[in-house]
Amino acid sequence: MAITVHNRGVGIAPRKVRLVADLVRRKGAEEALSILRFQPKKEIAIVLTKLINSGLAIADESGKYDLDNLIVDTIQVNEGKTLKRIQPRAQGRAFRVRKRTSHVTISLKEK
Repeated sequence: MAITVHNRGVGIAPRKVRLVADLVRRKGAEEALSILRFQPKKEIAIVLTKLINSGLAIADESGKYDLDNLIVDTIQVNEGKTLKRIQPRAQGRAFRVRKRTSHVTISLKEK
C-alpha cells in the first residue's frame, strides 16, 4: 500500500522540476529530505520537501507505516496549465510569453 500526495498547478516549468525530482527518486524519505535541503534550486526543493513531509504526516497519522522504512517510490512531474501573457516589443508588436505550470505527484511506500 502506498501513500500518494499531489500538488497541482505549481508555478514552475515541469522541465525544471524534473531535474530536482530525478535526484530523490528511489531514495529513503529522510535521505531525500537531506538531499533537497542543500539543492541550489531552492523554490523547487521547497515544493518537493513540503510534499514529502505531507506524505510522512499522513503515514504517521494512519499508524500503519514505519516512518524509518518509507522510500520515495515514484515522482511524476506532468505538464499543467500554460498561462499565456503578452510582452510588448518595439514598433507596436507583441510577443507571447508562455508561463508553464506543473502537476507533481509523489508516492511513498515501505521497503
